[in-house]
Amino acid sequence: MKPEKPPKRHIEREFGVPVAGEILDPTRWTQTALKNPPADGPLDLSALFGRTAPLVVDVGCGNGRFLLGSAVWRPDHDHLGADVLPVVIRYATRRANQRGLTNIRFAVVDGWTLMERLLPPGAAAEIHCYHPQPFYNPAQVRLRLITPAFLALAHRALAPGGLFFVQTDNPGYWRYIRAVVPEFFTFHERIGVWPDAPKGRTRREIIALRRGLPVFRGSGTARLDLSRADAVRMAEALPPPVFDADRRLRELDYLERVEGE
Repeated sequence: MKPEKPPKRHIEREFGVPVAGEILDPTRWTQTALKNPPADGPLDLSALFGRTAPLVVDVGCGNGRFLLGSAVWRPDHDHLGADVLPVVIRYATRRANQRGLTNIRFAVVDGWTLMERLLPPGAAAEIHCYHPQPFYNPAQVRLRLITPAFLALAHRALAPGGLFFVQTDNPGYWRYIRAVVPEFFTFHERIGVWPDAPKGRTRREIIALRRGLPVFRGSGTARLDLSRADAVRMAEALPPPVFDADRRLRELDYLERVEGE
C-alpha cells in the first residue's frame, strides 16, 4: 500500500519570490481588515488583537508583503499596516485572510492620521516606512511623508528602545533622511540587504534590486534623551523635505504599478 502524499502547499509568489506563509483552506481564513478606525481617539490595541503583545507598524504598507512575513515568522508580535490606497490594502487583507493570520490588521488610512490619532503614545515596538513616495511634482512636495513633524510623531509612538526603520531608492530623499532622522533616533545606515529578505522586503525593493538600482536602508532607536515636548520643538526648527526627487526615476513608480500583476 502506497503511503498517502502530503497535501500540496499553496505558495504565492511575486516576481518569483515567495510570499511568506501558505494559502489555507477557506474554512481557516480570518478577517484582518480594520474597516472603521475610531474617529475620536486612539485604537484600543488590546481589544483589536485580543491580547497584549509588541506592536509592529508599517506606514505605507503597500500590498503588505513585509508585514505578512513578519506576522508569519513572529507570531508573538502584533502587526498593523496602513496605506492610503484602497487597492493595495485589498491585496494585503486578502493575503492575510488566506493565511489564517490573527496577529495582523490592515487599514485604509494615511500615515499622518495613523501616527497622530490612532497610535497611542509608546504603543509601538517597531515602526517601518519603506519607499515613501518622493512626489516629483513641485506642487506635491508638501505631501512627502518623512518630515520633522512626522518623525516627532514616530518618536512619540515608539516605546522606550523602540525601533524605526526606513528605506528608499530615491537618492534625494535618502540625503534628506540622513540629515533629519538622527535628530530623533540613534540612526545607523545599513549596507546591503536585510538578512531576513535578501531578495527584498517589499514589492518595490524587489523591482529595484532586479533592475540593479541602489536601495538605501537604515534603522535606529528612539532617542531616550529627547522628551516628546522637545521633539515637537525640534521638528518646528528643522527644514522641510524640499529636495530634487529627480523625475527620471518616475519610471520605477510605473513599473511598480504594472509589473507582476
